[in-house]
Amino acid sequence: MSENLRKKLTFMAKYSYVFILTLIFLIMSIATDRFLTVDNLLNVARQSSMLLIMALGMTMAMLLGRGVDMSMGAIVSISSCFAAGFFLQSHNWVSILLGVLVGIAIGALAGVVNGMLISFLHLPAMLVTYGVREILRGVAYAYMNGGVITSIHPAIRFIGSGRILGVIPTQIVIALLFTVLAAFLLKCTRMGRELYITGANPAAALFSGIKVEKNIIIGFVCSGIMAAVAGIIYVGRLGAAEAEIGADFHFQAVSAAAIGGISFNGGVGNPWGVIAGALILTLLNNADTRLRHISSLSSRTPLVKLRANMRQGYTENDGKYRFLSRFCSSVPSPHSSW
Repeated sequence: MSENLRKKLTFMAKYSYVFILTLIFLIMSIATDRFLTVDNLLNVARQSSMLLIMALGMTMAMLLGRGVDMSMGAIVSISSCFAAGFFLQSHNWVSILLGVLVGIAIGALAGVVNGMLISFLHLPAMLVTYGVREILRGVAYAYMNGGVITSIHPAIRFIGSGRILGVIPTQIVIALLFTVLAAFLLKCTRMGRELYITGANPAAALFSGIKVEKNIIIGFVCSGIMAAVAGIIYVGRLGAAEAEIGADFHFQAVSAAAIGGISFNGGVGNPWGVIAGALILTLLNNADTRLRHISSLSSRTPLVKLRANMRQGYTENDGKYRFLSRFCSSVPSPHSSW
């Protein structure tokens, strides 16, 4: 294999998520003419924004090479539930700000617990975060007592479902700000470089004077904070809070980060690629919804209804309508092209 070909293959493997994203765009733009409309693209970006924030937090944990953060969904749940108690319409701005700080503090505290157990006790991250997840879920269920908090303040509703200047969804702006912040921390600060080194070669990092345990705690604290921010946005998006939310959020965040090029072994990955990972997952879900809608519409066309009624008549009357059955078999199915 020539050196030039090897470089091209390496480049394609490194940025494979860009090719996948482009391919999905091309397929969906051909499959449905409404896919490339401004409203649909803004809707896709809005839906992927919260996933992007969680995936950025998962990136901080995965770069350490210790495993994934299985407690992310539970952190979203408990932080949103505790913060929502301060977000009622009757409360003032001080209470709202306090609620935001409480939610973020809960996420950071959960990250500290995860990081300390992983770094000082040398326990697997998946095992530790799974146990913390169950504890946080239990606390959230006990706090909510099966109830739902509604009547959320308009300011929080604006964060989750508002539009800046009446056009750009607020979630998109917040997600982009956190993406820029994560990229700056990881690429332009000593803390970020140490996270990469800790994940790539912990032994070399230790001999270089880098405090590995501290970096592990920092990584999981960042993951917890990002999850808490996503929880606050989720409250604004739904206009309510309950303990049930976020059951599979950690799987979605891991998938988006992995598709975006973050290595499970640690030390490798670009936070900008996580944007593509979040968009790919959201686009696949959007494509599935739109294609199912098209399929359901085609199944309600008069030709398909006629064919279904003919077949039913043949079955119920024991061959009385054999000529109808033969006619039906000659009618092409609207799904044959798929």
